[in-house]
Amino acid sequence: MDIGFLGLGAMGAPMARNLLKAGHTLHVWNRSPGPREALQQDGALTYATPRDVAIAPVVFSMLANDEAVRSAVLDDGLLDALPAGAVHVNMATVSVALARELAALHQARGVGYVAAPVMGRPDVAQAGKLNLMVAGTPDAIARVQPLLDVLGAKTWPFGEAPEQANAIKLAVNFCLASAVGTMGEASAFVRGHGLAPADFIELITSTVFAAPVYQGYGGLIAREQYSPAGFKLALGLKDVRLALAAGEATQVPMPLASTLRDGLLEGVAHGDGELDLAALAKVSARRAGQR
Repeated sequence: MDIGFLGLGAMGAPMARNLLKAGHTLHVWNRSPGPREALQQDGALTYATPRDVAIAPVVFSMLANDEAVRSAVLDDGLLDALPAGAVHVNMATVSVALARELAALHQARGVGYVAAPVMGRPDVAQAGKLNLMVAGTPDAIARVQPLLDVLGAKTWPFGEAPEQANAIKLAVNFCLASAVGTMGEASAFVRGHGLAPADFIELITSTVFAAPVYQGYGGLIAREQYSPAGFKLALGLKDVRLALAAGEATQVPMPLASTLRDGLLEGVAHGDGELDLAALAKVSARRAGQR
């Protein structure tokens, strides 16, 4: 099957490769040429603009933020070039407002639109074990489900309104960032009492918080291993800001998210935006005078 794919970053590149390995013909675009050239060596067909990829009846996009999605899909012409009956699967973590706008614009053109943000870091994407939060019309989802099965371990349906999948993803990332921020503060706390944060992390991730988020990010905090980033701190800030905006739009106060946003912003202000989200522990250590 001919498939288009926009965005070949840390998450998009392994996802695109999995589609290639499954035997599909892949038409790819990325703003910087390096990732395009790497996929070309693996057998993908590469293009200079997003609209060129619209020759495929199904197009995936995995872009960094609202601005990147708006630029590629609207400003650079992907949506205008997609024929009626095509399906666009947007796997990016975007705002609820943009998801709602995109759904309306796609419907007006007779193009299917599926929101399918993902849960998992680059190694999970490479293994094809992502969890996919999906919303869209049943027909559009049914058309792309075999492809989603290549990319993920499980598809979680969340209704026909695409923005609902994005709301779920923002809620997930708020919980994730909260867990990491809590471990960072607790690590500074035990260090202040002369204890090793690594010992504390080992305790909680083996007992009360024996779960992937705590174990994975806790291990990074214990080792102070913040690079290379699987999920950049700056992207965590973006997602918490989006959650706050979506909460305000529905009159849902999120005071914990406001506090978390300030910590993330502090990390970015100190030059840690390109580090892993686990670098929230650096923010807590800095506040405690431990750095």
